[in-house]
Amino acid sequence: MDNKELYINAFVEGLGIDEEQVEGLKFQGVPEWDSVGHMTLVAAIEDAFDIVLDTDDIITFDSFDKGIEILAKYDVTI
Repeated sequence: MDNKELYINAFVEGLGIDEEQVEGLKFQGVPEWDSVGHMTLVAAIEDAFDIVLDTDDIITFDSFDKGIEILAKYDVTI
């Protein structure tokens, strides 16, 4: 699996949504991405890429695209 597939899969597994819903998704764009779902998604991303996001990155992570920007700080290219 490449990094984009890992990233998409983190959304699918972390939020329990369909793959077709992932790209372009924004925080609270689906009922599953609420505050609790956010932390589950963060954990899924951290597990997928073996990283630990800092608090500021967790707070500013509010969309699929923003997550890609944040991951670049951790040398993860999507």
